[in-house]
Amino acid sequence: MDIGLIKVGILTISDKGSQGLRTDQGGPQIQSLLPADGFEIQVTSIVPDELPEIINLLVDWCDQRKLDLILTTGGTGLSPRDITPEATARVIEREIPGMAEAMRLEGLKYTPFAQLSRAIAGTRGETLIINLPGSLKAIQEMLPVVLPAIPHALEKIKGDPRDCAR
Repeated sequence: MDIGLIKVGILTISDKGSQGLRTDQGGPQIQSLLPADGFEIQVTSIVPDELPEIINLLVDWCDQRKLDLILTTGGTGLSPRDITPEATARVIEREIPGMAEAMRLEGLKYTPFAQLSRAIAGTRGETLIINLPGSLKAIQEMLPVVLPAIPHALEKIKGDPRDCAR
């Protein structure tokens, strides 16, 4: 099953970014790491760390826009306003713990603080949602770890009946 060009949405979650007080660097960093021959950025947005706004946008991008992949950046740490995993958990139907675990394991090669990331990954309908940290360095370290698994994950999400054996 060939899923073709992967339709992507990139969501930056940042109070300061949404108010224009900070330039979004996470979204562009993610864009720069996605191979243009396999991924098509269809929409980007910046929202504050507010549950209803994050949830509404994720649901819209999954259910109305029918994106294949949503990558979020920001709001995965321990600060009181970091609520991206909570918002994502309310939207997804099935969690994919291995993707978040793989990113944290990679991050631990560089800093012990990677274990503090609360990022999650999961599916809603035929959309894969992956939380990435807000740190540019962390995005650069962690996104390449899950990137090779994304096309196969999407094939399975969309009903590919083939076995997964190597």
